[in-house]
Amino acid sequence: MMSMSCKDGKGVMDNGKYVRYTPEQVEALERLYHECPKPTSIRRQQLIRECPILSNIEPKQIKVWFQNRRCREKQRKEASRLQAVNRKLTAMNKLLMEENDRLQKQVSHLVYDNGYFRQHTQNSGLPTKDTSCESVVTSGQHHMTPQHPPRDASPAGLLSIAEETLTEFLSKATGTAVEWVQMPGMKPGPDSIGIVAISHGCPGVAARACGLVGLEPTRVAEILKDRPSWFRDCRAVDVLNVLPTANGGTIELLYMQLYAPTTLAPARDFWLLRYTSVMEDGSLVVCERSLTNTQNGPSMPPVQSFVRAEMLPSGYLIRPCEGGGSIIHIVDHMNLEAWSVPEVLRPLYESSTVLAQKTTMTALRQLRQIAQEASQSCASNWGQRPVALRALSQRLNRGFNEALNGFTDEGWTLMGTEGDDVTILVNSSPDKLMGLNLSFNNGFTPVSNGVLCAKASMLLQNVPPAILLRFLREHRSEWADTNIDAYSAAAVKVGPCSLPGSRVGNYGGQVILPLAHTIEHEELLEVIKLEGAGHCPEEAIMGRDMFLLQLCSGMDENAVGTCAELIFAPIDASFADDAPLLPSGFRIIPLDTGKEASSPNRTLDLASALEIGSAGNKACSNYTAASGSTRSVMTIAFEFAFESHMQENVASMARQYVRSIISSVQRVALALSPSRLDGNGGLRPQLGPPEAQTLARWICQSYRCYLGVELLKSGGVGSESNLKSLWHHQEAVMCCSLKASPVFTFANQAGLDMLETTLVALQDITLEKIFDDHGKRNLSSEFPQIMQQGFACLQGGICLSSMGRPISYERAVAWKVLNEDENAQCICFMFMNWSFV
Repeated sequence: MMSMSCKDGKGVMDNGKYVRYTPEQVEALERLYHECPKPTSIRRQQLIRECPILSNIEPKQIKVWFQNRRCREKQRKEASRLQAVNRKLTAMNKLLMEENDRLQKQVSHLVYDNGYFRQHTQNSGLPTKDTSCESVVTSGQHHMTPQHPPRDASPAGLLSIAEETLTEFLSKATGTAVEWVQMPGMKPGPDSIGIVAISHGCPGVAARACGLVGLEPTRVAEILKDRPSWFRDCRAVDVLNVLPTANGGTIELLYMQLYAPTTLAPARDFWLLRYTSVMEDGSLVVCERSLTNTQNGPSMPPVQSFVRAEMLPSGYLIRPCEGGGSIIHIVDHMNLEAWSVPEVLRPLYESSTVLAQKTTMTALRQLRQIAQEASQSCASNWGQRPVALRALSQRLNRGFNEALNGFTDEGWTLMGTEGDDVTILVNSSPDKLMGLNLSFNNGFTPVSNGVLCAKASMLLQNVPPAILLRFLREHRSEWADTNIDAYSAAAVKVGPCSLPGSRVGNYGGQVILPLAHTIEHEELLEVIKLEGAGHCPEEAIMGRDMFLLQLCSGMDENAVGTCAELIFAPIDASFADDAPLLPSGFRIIPLDTGKEASSPNRTLDLASALEIGSAGNKACSNYTAASGSTRSVMTIAFEFAFESHMQENVASMARQYVRSIISSVQRVALALSPSRLDGNGGLRPQLGPPEAQTLARWICQSYRCYLGVELLKSGGVGSESNLKSLWHHQEAVMCCSLKASPVFTFANQAGLDMLETTLVALQDITLEKIFDDHGKRNLSSEFPQIMQQGFACLQGGICLSSMGRPISYERAVAWKVLNEDENAQCICFMFMNWSFV
């Protein structure tokens, strides 16, 4: 029996004698291990032949060496992982202890205020709340004295404002200046994004977060200062002046612009002072606040198309963490001037939850994402791919925001009047068109000398944004026009798209190509192939394909206050970093910040023809019952390239197209709305339109007439009971029209699950599409019997869902559905014991 020490791998026990490998042999074995850590028997013999230095070692000894080498590697990785977990838990424990200390101080203040209020109920004055930052974090930090220091545009005046901003920020980050409450749905823990809280009872909107990131403090500060790189709503941050301070810090004067999230509100801008300094305990602080006229500091005149908002003392406290990384405290506190937007939109500007989701948590996620990419890129080049994908998603999002806002300084001008239901903007600036026409430098003549944007907004009731977004993504044919898709494709030079990757999945007329990759929290970047749209205008007529780069975000129904976006742009095969993009798409913003509790995996099974719930919809109906009517605002913006002489025609086409999309979205939103379900997931008194109830009655009567048995179990009376029982029938029941090429017109819940579709999209599926060749031949032979005899029993076989997945069924029954006049209305099928293969 031969064994080897697992301690250093440099010796073997052979016939009772200990043999030590030479350094040269160990070096050779290590090199071979990195090339192939688990060689086969043949490979080990080959290694001995190729490496003469190993010639005196038996293959079995080589095998044992590799086994022990893998053992040591596994032990090292596990030890490293456990050390990292231990460091993280230690830092999290420290963070939680500080948070607990802050909460205890907050409780003490509340108890004191409560007692004071009880004793002095007749007095109007209350003591000023302690805004000190009594924490180990701020020990040794200089505090402002109650005097009035100089406050003007001089360096001394700006330093005074900066020091005051620092003190107020720290009192919010680690003290008791703001009463913080835990954000709904956020639970702190080692694997969570961090501790997230929102303000309660303070002016404006405020959010606070603290967490751990695997980056050094200076790197964290560098990333957070570059706000446009991670905050999608940030259009620009201009540094207008930089002043060094005596303590080694810097004071910066900034002008920042934020995009408006919808066409119904103006954009925001800020005139800011930013103070960066290092504290006595080594912590790095970056704090900001708006400069106002009351401070007598430098001023920034109002800018057209922007509403001047106010940032109250906010910022980042970054402390080095033992073992590497940083502990970061983030505070965002703003007054977004809600008066300037329609009343229906004011929840977006008055909700601290929305601020936390859009800004505070986004900053933490960006830091964690970059830290993860840095750790992975150290081991390999894999980290370059997510960076490139994130850059693409940022370009799509930024281009959509530019089109949606239509700033005049970017060359956009209004076409028509402001009161139109669909706003048309035109951009003919050279900067906008230069990148667009570069796509045609390979023998093509530039054809576009203008870009047109058609945009509109609409209010939606009782439709979860994530559910609607998923439907728009998976069922493009429900709202898109392939002819207009082909026209959009003419803006870029399109060729065969050959992206490396793995399996391709079909989504009913569109194909998700392998670029699909989750680049951030609940964000998906993918390439879509639209079948039959065309590579160029001429090929579009011939019915070829086109490709879109598409960004999907906000698909998590359980996230609080997040908006859902579907943004896409035509691309070509030679897609480069500077390739032109004309983004279009949808943005759905919830106006109610209650927690959506519906399951993200429930079936999209409601339509305007039937408002019937399944078990999967109970959570959504419970949510509606618990939180009342839910509202969201959808903003639509579509961009088109055009030639100057075609401007009026393209504008007319774009306006009608957006109107048709609005109509389609309204129909789909009505179909997906759970508003007619009661709090227990049951049905309200009015169950679907009369046509649906009548069809259910005809289906049951015809089944009884032809087969002599009841389709539904007894126990209910009336058409509503028939419809409900048929909807929840365990077998898949579906009807198709009596046409040369029959299409499906109705299916119950089991039928929709089997076809992997919804009632809204059901009409796009033909009967022949779901059967394989054997099933088509079987159906063809039985169809005359169905029409003559009224029914037929079909043998079991294989059919296909709308997603192309094979489904086996044990047997099926088909029968004619007769109306009151005994005329054939449709053909009904019932598939029994079906399952996905």
